[in-house]
Amino acid sequence: MAANEDVDPNDGRNETKDERMDRNWNEMLHEMRVTQTGTQILSGFLLTIAFQPTFAQLDTFQKTVYLCLVGAATITTALALAPVHLHRSLFRKHTKATLVALGHLLLRAALAGLATVMVGTVLLIFDVATKNRSAAVLAALGIVLVLTLLALLPRASRTRWLQNALEREQERLGRGGGPG
Repeated sequence: MAANEDVDPNDGRNETKDERMDRNWNEMLHEMRVTQTGTQILSGFLLTIAFQPTFAQLDTFQKTVYLCLVGAATITTALALAPVHLHRSLFRKHTKATLVALGHLLLRAALAGLATVMVGTVLLIFDVATKNRSAAVLAALGIVLVLTLLALLPRASRTRWLQNALEREQERLGRGGGPG
């Protein structure tokens, strides 16, 4: 990967590589905060389930899904926290580009983990609430939605058609059209 491959010379920024890496890291920190919060709330919810009196009434499938979700939530939390630890470990070692690249990969993995835990939690809740396996259909719809938002939407945003539509909307808003 070329050093300036992600740089748009027409974006109005005149920043050095170090400034760009600092900006990228700061943007990633904001994304990590959102991901960590969501992961920790969902993990906390999952951890309380085992201590409910009705936990013993869960069938084998539900307990298996639950344990898989607790494992996935734990891994996801670790993935979301890893860039912070990495930053501490690499602090003042002049490795910001490495930090940004690794942080990016870890954050993407954490987002995939969070999506997995969210869909699995929907499966578990609906299976327990409806007492039938039709909840798998809802979980499948959740998977389709997550894949659409996490995989297809970013790809679609890079298409010329969508970029043109977004540029037209920005122009409209810039002329005082305002939303709605």
